[in-house]
Order: sequence, then structure tokens, then C-alpha cells
Amino acid sequence: MQIRRFVPGEEAALFQIYHSAIHLVAVHDYAQEQIDAWAPSHVDPELWASRIRGINPFVAVIEAEPVGYADVQATGYIDHFFVSGRHPRRGIGRTLMKALESEARRLHLKELTSDVSRTAQPFFEHFGFAVVETRAPVVRGIVVPNAFMRRVL
Repeated sequence: MQIRRFVPGEEAALFQIYHSAIHLVAVHDYAQEQIDAWAPSHVDPELWASRIRGINPFVAVIEAEPVGYADVQATGYIDHFFVSGRHPRRGIGRTLMKALESEARRLHLKELTSDVSRTAQPFFEHFGFAVVETRAPVVRGIVVPNAFMRRVL
């Protein structure tokens, strides 16, 4: 597995990772209407591409195929952290988290924070994150609960 920075042109592949992570994995912790609101089948490709370019994620690649991606911003906020639902439990998330930890050290960050799904909370807790606040954001008119989590570095 290789971890590298996002390469322009792979936005659609990262959308497939995002979509499969939610529809194949998070579906166990959320109702179908929540899943559909959170990750609709179709999004505006230009808006998605702009979002991905803006967060400039790290990408996990196996045999030239992107299988996960995650970012950490200069503030320490992790906006996206997704592993393909077709590649679960292969150490991809762990490897991405290690890349984010290295980047946080490089940026001299004091903490990492993220809005984390129910599904991902145990994973984040394993890496030292703690729930600060449970939240109920509304996405496309549907409440999709999550938790704001923090890890002091």
C-alpha cells in the first residue's frame, strides 16, 4: 500500500470511495434515508472536484487503485476520512491515520478534531480521540447524527 497526496483527475475515484464507505459500511449504523441523504448516488461533479481539491487529501493506493483517502487541515481538522467499502479491514484506515499524525507533527499541531460518524467513532477512539459533543446535523433535510471528537497531541 502506498500513501500519497491526491492527484488532480482522481476526484471521481474518491467519490466512489466515499459513496461505498457510506453505502456498504455505515449503512449498519444509520437508516437508509440517512445514508441516501449523506451520500446520494449523484452529486455535482464540479462541486465535488472543488471540494476534494480544497482539502488536498492523502490517498491510499493498492496496485494503482485508490482505496481510501483522508485529509488534515492546517487547523488540525480532519474533514474527510473514508476507506472503500470494498476494501474493509486491510489496515488502510490505520495507515491513513498514521499519515495524518505525521502531517500533524510536521505542521506542529496541538490537536486533531473531526466530526465523526457513529460507524467511525470506535476507530477514532482507538487512536486516542474522545467525544467532545454529540451532534445532530441536518443533511438534505434529514438528521444524520455524529460526534465532534478531539485528540490532544
